[in-house]
Amino acid sequence: MIPTKGYAAASAKAAVAPYDFTRREPGPHDVLIDIRFCGVCHSDIHQSRDEWGGSIFPMVPGHEIVGVVAKTGGQVTKFRPGDRVGVGCFVDSCRRCHYCTQGLEQYCAETATQTYNALERDGKTPTLGGYSDKIVVDENYVLRIPENLPLDGAAPLLCAGITLYSPLRHWNAGPGKKVAIVGLGGLGHMGVKLAHAFGAEVTVISQSMRKEAEARRMGADHFYASSDAATFAKLAGHFDLVINTVSAEIDWNQYLSLVKVDGSMVVVGVPEHQVPIAAFSLIAKRRSLSGSMIGGIPETQEMLDFCAKHGIVSDIEITPIQKINEAYERILRSDVRYRFVIDMATLTG
Repeated sequence: MIPTKGYAAASAKAAVAPYDFTRREPGPHDVLIDIRFCGVCHSDIHQSRDEWGGSIFPMVPGHEIVGVVAKTGGQVTKFRPGDRVGVGCFVDSCRRCHYCTQGLEQYCAETATQTYNALERDGKTPTLGGYSDKIVVDENYVLRIPENLPLDGAAPLLCAGITLYSPLRHWNAGPGKKVAIVGLGGLGHMGVKLAHAFGAEVTVISQSMRKEAEARRMGADHFYASSDAATFAKLAGHFDLVINTVSAEIDWNQYLSLVKVDGSMVVVGVPEHQVPIAAFSLIAKRRSLSGSMIGGIPETQEMLDFCAKHGIVSDIEITPIQKINEAYERILRSDVRYRFVIDMATLTG
C-alpha cells in the first residue's frame, strides 16, 4: 500500500481537515499520479456536507485532478512516467454496457465509479479524491493534458470544462447559432469561452451588469441582466440554445421563453429543490428542455485538445489546502473569479 496525505471531511458537519490514508499499489493497468493541482467544485461542498444524501465518510473530495505520472503498471501502454495527466469525475465504469462501449461512460448503465464519495467496482472500497498528494487510476480513465495548457488552469477543465463542452458540442453550437449562457460563475465562464471558440454568437444572462466587462473579455457578444424585466421581453424566442448553469432556484419558464422554435434549453446546474415547468413553456414553440452531465473519456480528451488549440483554460484563484474551508465559504458567497484550484505542494509544505 502507498502512504498518502490528504484532506477529508470526517462527517457532514465537520470541517475538511488533514487525513492520512493509503492507496493501492498500481496493478497491471494502473497509473500512479503525483497530484500537482486539484480544482474545487461546488459539488465538493454539497457532498462533503451530505446535502445530496448518501455521502460516505471519511470523504476526500476532489475530481478536477492534474499531475504527473510517477509510475505505471507493467501492462500500461498509454502513459509513461513524466507524462502530464488528468483525472475527472469518474475513475471506472462497467466497460460493457451500450453507453460504455460508445464512449459515454458518464451514463454507464451500471453507474460510473465516481472519483470520490463512491465505491470501487468491488462494491466495498470507498473512492477517495484529489485533495491528496497522489492517486492510482486505471489508464483507461486517465486523460492526457496537452503541453501548452498550464496544469493549474487546466484542472477545472476536468469538470467545469467538460460540463459545458459536452452540451455545446451535442447541440451543435457554432457559426450561425445564437447561444445564451445563464450565469457567469465557475461553469458559466467556461461556457462563454467554449461557445465563442465554437464560433457561436454568445450572450450572457447574469443577475446584474457588474460582470459585463469580464464576460466580453472571455468572448461574449452580448450581456443582459436577469434583474431587468425588459431582458425577457427583448430576447423572447431569440436563442437556438440556452445553457442554464445556475444551481439556485430560478424560474425555468422565464428562460424557456427565450428559446426559439425547435430550440433547446439545457440544464447543467443542480438546484436543491425541484423546479416546476409549465407545459405551455414547451409546446408553444416546440421547445426542448434537456439535461447534460460531464462527458465520456473520448469527449473529455477531445475537449482538452480543443482547449489547447484555442488557448482556453479556466480563470482561477490558487489556494493552499489549509484554506479549503475558507474557499468553500467564499464559493457560497460567489466570491471567486471563477474557480478555486488547490496547489498540492502546500499539502506537505
